[in-house]
Amino acid sequence: MKVLIVGGVAGGASAAARLRRLDEKCEIVLLERGEYISFANCGLPYYVGEVIREKNKLVVQTPAAMKARFNIDIRTLNEVEFIDTAKKEVEITDLRTGRKYREKYDKLILSPGAAPIKPPVPGLDAANVFTLRNIPDTYTIKDFVDSRHPKRAVVIGGGFIGVELAENLAERGVKVTLVELANQILGPIDFEMAALVHQYLKEKGIELYLEDGLKSVSHTDKYSIVSLNSKEEIKTDMIVLGIGVTPENKLAKTADLELGERGAIKVNKALQTSNPDIYAVGDAIEVIDFVNGRPTHIPLAGPANKQGRIAANNICGLYEEYPGTQGTSVLKVFDYTVAATGNNEKTLKRFNIPYGKSFTHSLSHAGYYRGATPVSLKILFSPADGKILGAQAVGFQGIEKRIDVIATAIRAGMTVYDLEKLELSYAPPYSSAKDPVNMAGYVAANILKGDCRVIHWHEMNSLDQRASQVVDVRTPLEFGTGSVAGAVNIPIDDLRQRINEIPRDKDVIVYCQVGLRGYLAYRILVQNGYTKVRNLSGGYKTYSTAMGEQSNRNVYRYEDLLPAAPSAANTTHREDNDGQADVQIDCSGLQCPGPIMQVNNAINSMEPGEILAITATDPGFAADIEAWCRSTGNQLLSINKSVQFIKVYIKKGGKPAKMQEENKMAAANDKTMVVFSSDLDKAIAAFIIANGAAAMGRKVTMFFTFWGLNILRKSESVNVKKNLLESMFGKMMPRGSKKLGLSRMNMGGLGGKMIRYIMGAKNVASLEDLMDQARKQGVRLVACNMSMDVMGIKPEELIDGVEMGGVASYLNAAESADTNLFI
Repeated sequence: MKVLIVGGVAGGASAAARLRRLDEKCEIVLLERGEYISFANCGLPYYVGEVIREKNKLVVQTPAAMKARFNIDIRTLNEVEFIDTAKKEVEITDLRTGRKYREKYDKLILSPGAAPIKPPVPGLDAANVFTLRNIPDTYTIKDFVDSRHPKRAVVIGGGFIGVELAENLAERGVKVTLVELANQILGPIDFEMAALVHQYLKEKGIELYLEDGLKSVSHTDKYSIVSLNSKEEIKTDMIVLGIGVTPENKLAKTADLELGERGAIKVNKALQTSNPDIYAVGDAIEVIDFVNGRPTHIPLAGPANKQGRIAANNICGLYEEYPGTQGTSVLKVFDYTVAATGNNEKTLKRFNIPYGKSFTHSLSHAGYYRGATPVSLKILFSPADGKILGAQAVGFQGIEKRIDVIATAIRAGMTVYDLEKLELSYAPPYSSAKDPVNMAGYVAANILKGDCRVIHWHEMNSLDQRASQVVDVRTPLEFGTGSVAGAVNIPIDDLRQRINEIPRDKDVIVYCQVGLRGYLAYRILVQNGYTKVRNLSGGYKTYSTAMGEQSNRNVYRYEDLLPAAPSAANTTHREDNDGQADVQIDCSGLQCPGPIMQVNNAINSMEPGEILAITATDPGFAADIEAWCRSTGNQLLSINKSVQFIKVYIKKGGKPAKMQEENKMAAANDKTMVVFSSDLDKAIAAFIIANGAAAMGRKVTMFFTFWGLNILRKSESVNVKKNLLESMFGKMMPRGSKKLGLSRMNMGGLGGKMIRYIMGAKNVASLEDLMDQARKQGVRLVACNMSMDVMGIKPEELIDGVEMGGVASYLNAAESADTNLFI
């Protein structure tokens, strides 16, 4: 038997290998129009971003190695142009020589893949316009970035490839604008889940244009101009098309094979085309959606590998059916993970399939074990029997694990009730006793059983305000940070005492941050006779994210941008040096300037040449430590970033700390600041800067004058003699740091409490802690004598460690400083 395989990579290469394992005598010819028969298609964007650095890492199998192991006739740069089904022959062009020839077959497997979509838009034929399909495309993009150092890139299309390229270009220092025609990126997930990714991309510096499309491209000597349907124009150095792919069907058309609605090759369950001697696999074929049973096109590497194996089995007489594709996928978006399986809401609506849905935001592992992050999980299920129809998850860790569990449950025909009962592995670093998958099952089952009626985020704006009452059961501090319009705040712990404030003749909508407290409130109300109650599924987190602004246009001005760095291949990617570290410190959970201060303290206790290993979680620590090392003469060995942690290795410099300090002073690198304000936010900023400068070995003087003196006042009343005017001043002014208000949104003191609450929740040091740290680091706190007299503040009223001084004291310090701030 002679089998010809057209196309390698996932489907064709796996079919060839399986054929040989089943039939040692079979004549197998693999024809590939490119140079590579098997390469890491999904890894291509990461070579651009230099996560994958070596070219050979992209090549899974070389023609020589595959021929040696499997005895397969492999012909690269040979393109099949035509299929003659009557003679069972294909016509081939040798792209090296241009020679045309024919090859007979008994069985033929088509694995031509899918091609990037390139719309008929003017200006896309330039050398700085790219698509990404194969290894040569990847080399071309990377070479452009390496040699041209573009300042800005416009990525057209927010699918998987577009988002991956946006990330990897951004990691190279290129400012990226992502343009998507739809109202969201990442089509396999639904809008409210994509909204979480939108917000994160914006945080990572990606400029996002949604509901806008490419109209034309023009080029000048210095840059290109991308014109959009909205009439906006974007100046850029490079353009990458990630609009999507279309199945390669040109060859199938020459054989008059039946095609599906989207142009993909139709196959039966055995993966035979309309011609029984021709099989087709991979991105070019139409598959059956495992969940809804309809034909569809889902180009994924995992299914392609399985299809290649099944086609080979059937050719060798081992009959096997391909059961369908459920579209399980996962995507890295910087430190985020996005994963999905089964049908999304858009698909279910398109086919009029009834469904229910629920949202949960459980922690990835036990909350008391450091590093737990939310797993935002959406479940779609049948309202008739609870059968799982699909799921989507977004978050930092444990995302793909949960989707893989649900993908398995979908294959097994399980229901949300089964998710409740799943016994999943648990230890505090990995999960909770009730895993997020269990929690999703509980919430969905409660909806089905009627234990909790829900309302979804998109239904909130259609509420009749006169006939409904929205109740926010979060704390007042949470309520103050944002709420649903018209909501009243009754914290869950006060609900029973204040239940009579909730009308019984209206629809009552309860909500909390993620849904759990809202569920508890729902149960309290219904058991107290309320009959028209619903809980906001996913809570305020889902609602506010989905209802917020999704795009962030016009973030960058081309003329202000700097070229990308020559290469990302630097010391920040070295391997861990734990075995070499003389001292290790853990700064996890500390916010700036805490980690830098810990590093400074550790380095001062070490000998020159010793290595310090630091673990931190503050995202800004990587940039801070580079600056600190440059200014202190210590050597930065490496920075290694993972999803949760930043691991840094530093070698202490040869100069003793005392000598370094003397050198800095001689170079006039001291810092001074005049603190005039008594606003809490400005005081916090002043002490953060002071502590950061002190940690870098700088001598810092803070000169407090007029209202700024209130920061230094003791919280308790001090028995000192004052005249009437001085006493009046003292009563009107805040007594110490704990009484300071915000410069904006103080709201009678509530704003200050909110800021302190949020800072505590995020492990940011309080103002009092920052002041204490400053004194321990030797920061000079100088109170202006003249201002104290005017304000009626006595020395006894100030905290310990404050010097009394005048303008001369401040100016003397300022003369040896290279930075002077007025706050």
